[in-house]
Amino acid sequence: MNRRETLILLNAAGAAALCAAPALLHAQTRTLRLVVPFPAGGATDITARTLAEPLGRELGMTVVVDNRAGAGGSIGMTEVARAAGDGLTLGLATLSTHGVNPAVYRKLPYDAVKDFAPVTQLVKAPGVLVVSASLQVNSFADFVKLLKAKPGQLSYASAGNGTISHMWAELFKSSTGTFMVHIPYRGAAPAMTDVMSGQVAAYFDQVASSLPHIKSGRLRPLAVSWPTRLPMLPDVPTFAEMGLLNNNAPSWFGLVAPVSTPAALVRKIQTAVVAVLRDAQVTERLLAQGLFPSPTEPQEFGALIQREIERFAEVSKFAKITLD
Repeated sequence: MNRRETLILLNAAGAAALCAAPALLHAQTRTLRLVVPFPAGGATDITARTLAEPLGRELGMTVVVDNRAGAGGSIGMTEVARAAGDGLTLGLATLSTHGVNPAVYRKLPYDAVKDFAPVTQLVKAPGVLVVSASLQVNSFADFVKLLKAKPGQLSYASAGNGTISHMWAELFKSSTGTFMVHIPYRGAAPAMTDVMSGQVAAYFDQVASSLPHIKSGRLRPLAVSWPTRLPMLPDVPTFAEMGLLNNNAPSWFGLVAPVSTPAALVRKIQTAVVAVLRDAQVTERLLAQGLFPSPTEPQEFGALIQREIERFAEVSKFAKITLD
């Protein structure tokens, strides 16, 4: 081979390398967008950010948390539903987005069952019934007795109409045959503030967000939604102990993908998530927030979503809760 031929081959090889480089770079820097349909700082956001880095390592890519809050989680979930099914967009689904919203909204911009491929449940979050420390009750039985003695004279706070705190309270009312006045707030923070000050009697919350106020003595826990008593609240009975089995189901967070996502990609992501949730450091960080790792098979998660929609459709019917 003469010098001229050698130069031609080298130039051709260099050009091929330059053409291949962008594709190789793209493959090495693929980004998976994890859409969180609620603001930064809450339990959903904490869960997503706890999982993002280790999940990225498992998948060999970068996982970016993208908060798309608004309309009770509908804005973020709609974006996930409309995304390409290429395995690069996931949504952090919750009991609100895939249980309550389909039951109460007339015109939800997404179908919680038809528009998504369930990937896995991530964590379970125990619920808790709390009352103001100034309320003269010391137990769940005392509270129910007081409500029955004074129907309509006590009130409960919620984070807004159609939110999970609203639905949990209405489920409680239907299960106990009691009546409280609903006071909806614009978010959990002002609702919690008024319960702690004694302006409102009760609130149905997740243990994770109420625990600091319980420890400070500003809130009194009466019952939790969990299979057994919680280590952090060993003296607080479960709703099941009080005979309210239907009230004993906790909240949860999970992962969903656009429905067009191939089953093989869904399985790959689910397997990676299971590995991450078994990591001791990840588990420790989640448990510190009152969140219990609980991965499932995709089919199992899909069945849970369907059951939750049916359960809250009954609550919506009982309480006549319908939103546009």
